[in-house]
Amino acid sequence: MDKIPFNRAAIVGNELQYIGEAILYGDISGDRAFTKKSERLLEQQLANNSRVLLTTSCTHALEMAAILLNLEPGDEVIVPSYTFVSTALAFHMQGARIVFADIRADTLNLDEKQLENLITERTRAIVVVHYAGVACEMDEILSIAAQHNIVLVEDNAHGLYGKYKGRYLGTIGQLATQSFHGTKNITCGEGGALIVNEPDLIERAEIIREKGTNRAKFFRGQVDKYSWVDKGSSYVMSDILAAFLFGQLEKSEFIQAQRKKTWDFYRVELSSWADINEVQLPIIPDYCEQTYHMFYLMMPNLEARSHFIEHCRKNSVTSVFHYLPLHSSVMGREIAPSQTPLNVSDDVSERLVRLPLYPNLSCEEQEKIVRVSKQFCSHL
Repeated sequence: MDKIPFNRAAIVGNELQYIGEAILYGDISGDRAFTKKSERLLEQQLANNSRVLLTTSCTHALEMAAILLNLEPGDEVIVPSYTFVSTALAFHMQGARIVFADIRADTLNLDEKQLENLITERTRAIVVVHYAGVACEMDEILSIAAQHNIVLVEDNAHGLYGKYKGRYLGTIGQLATQSFHGTKNITCGEGGALIVNEPDLIERAEIIREKGTNRAKFFRGQVDKYSWVDKGSSYVMSDILAAFLFGQLEKSEFIQAQRKKTWDFYRVELSSWADINEVQLPIIPDYCEQTYHMFYLMMPNLEARSHFIEHCRKNSVTSVFHYLPLHSSVMGREIAPSQTPLNVSDDVSERLVRLPLYPNLSCEEQEKIVRVSKQFCSHL
């Protein structure tokens, strides 16, 4: 058997057919037929009267959210440190002071108990990340945000179709972002979306997405010409990518079901081994419907994690660690030099390792991954 990669692209439906159709339409630039089809389908699936705007990446969707906040120098935005750089970078680029928050030791989400201590009169937004597609404690976070008149942004890169107490992730904050990167459940290689849950922000979001012009209104026939009216950039996804994405969105239930089978298989097969080797498996609260985005192991320490990754490599299985905390990065130390210790983020970063998980991971490959994992003893 060849080496099992951490991730592998999967054709699950009509992706290639739709790409051909997009080309035959004769216009493959952004905001065309498959862009609109994908946006409408996502809006129907989320069933929240949200406006979905496809973007070239989740990073760009976050940049749009940051522009919509009208940040001024000195304004503060709270983000978890254990996340991808874009979560903080988008707001830093708009002049915000980034305030890093630690995460919970169970779900690895932003620790809502810290929020009150981090909020000041300059706090303008809280950005939550639903790590691994498991919801943050949104009731408490929403309450705190409302009490202080702070905007809540969901970085939902991991969380499409996940739920918190019956509500879809990405429909809870005023704004949310999605990722369709090649490692995500639903993908088009590179892509994202901004979800606007506040009706008053929709028109300006369309303008920002179209290079600061009112081009969207022009195409709807609401103005006879369009012009530059606001900040923005070229955030519109190519219709070729949107065509691939539409094929994936149509098969979202199949994709999620395949990932669930693999996730459940790992959980059942590795549970006893994990207990013996002091390895923590993912914790999913009862009121959260996760997305089966990733299956991770929390090893006892950095040494065990390093040895496990090497053990997997020697046995042709690719396992990988995840984020390095932003507060300890070169840029993080520069923009937040007086940050208080974030011990959980530091600890998790040294111990977490992820196993391969994607729709076309065969039963034989899954069995090998479990077998190789069980051969490892963290006490050696």
